[in-house]
Amino acid sequence: MQSRNRERNELAPEPRLLGRAAHERSALVGPISAARWLLVFVLLAGVYFFHGFLVPVLAALVIGFASWPIYRRLLALIGGNRTLGATIATLLVISFIVVPISVAAVYAVDEVHSWVAWAIETNRFGAAVPLWLTQIPAAGVWLGQQWAKYVGHPGALGELVQLVSGSNIGNIYRGVLVVGASAFTSFLTLLFMLITLFFVYRDGEKLVGQLDKLGERIFPMRWERVSRIVPLTISSTVTGMGVIAIGEGIVLGIAYWLAGVPSPVTLGIITGLMALIPGGAPLSFTLVSVYLVASGSSVAGLALFVWGTVELFIVDKTLRPRLVGGPIKLPFLPTFFGLVGGVKTMGFLGLFVGPVLMALLVAIWREWMREVSAQAAETSIIKPA
Repeated sequence: MQSRNRERNELAPEPRLLGRAAHERSALVGPISAARWLLVFVLLAGVYFFHGFLVPVLAALVIGFASWPIYRRLLALIGGNRTLGATIATLLVISFIVVPISVAAVYAVDEVHSWVAWAIETNRFGAAVPLWLTQIPAAGVWLGQQWAKYVGHPGALGELVQLVSGSNIGNIYRGVLVVGASAFTSFLTLLFMLITLFFVYRDGEKLVGQLDKLGERIFPMRWERVSRIVPLTISSTVTGMGVIAIGEGIVLGIAYWLAGVPSPVTLGIITGLMALIPGGAPLSFTLVSVYLVASGSSVAGLALFVWGTVELFIVDKTLRPRLVGGPIKLPFLPTFFGLVGGVKTMGFLGLFVGPVLMALLVAIWREWMREVSAQAAETSIIKPA
């Protein structure tokens, strides 16, 4: 029996009409390739289903990075209890960041609503040249003429808005109403951010350790230099420009309120945004001071100008040099583009996310240039005989 089976196996196989057997052919898609495509599909599906949570997650990460040194001191005071520390830290963020910004936003929306309502009435009936505008030294007559040309007669303000923004004034008013009606969506975003922030505080070190292991596998010998750019950027450039701008907006907004300026909250927010631009804050409080002087409040206008000058001098000579740049030495132009582009793309959160992205781009560029310089040096040293 065994010899008969051996003879059958030694016989030449008969030709198959449809080609080789299935187990002899190679698979159309290998198991490794299929696993990679499956992983890509899962990642894309995750991005598609959870992209709506990107803004609150980024906000939580930014706040967590910026406040991590303070959080570590808090952990030391309470004996290292991370759950308790995360709870206390989240409550502190709510008390000192969320509540003040929310109150300022409510007041600002109310004031802007009044501005837009005034603009609509002015566009409908026109408005006479204000007396204080004509009393501005040197430029009062010219400003009065421009007011009469672009604001004074019915429909003039709408034409000006159409020329500048491309939208009519009614669309802008409806846009303001939509912004005011989106408070519930903002509340949900804020809630998701606070929940994420709690877990960032509680499990942040574990997450960083896992990211370091994965990053070293993807970018060996480079991950540590690139990854540490994010916290350094937040603690230096973002703090130096974003937080200082917010502080100047708050301080000068309070000064506007004390000086009796209309809509001090909105003007304070505008001043804070202008502080991101070199010379923006001095221009803001100077224009407000000129308005006070021209409207008859000379003492208040002069006091506001002196206070703004002293405050700006103290900030520029003491705080800003210590905070801006920091250990990563990020150039001003990428920082400025990151701040302005971030605000335009993501709103207030862009103040922090934009500079971080620009810092990563600068870090990758420097890493690339370091490799190119090293290769050029090796080529110049090793020359053929």
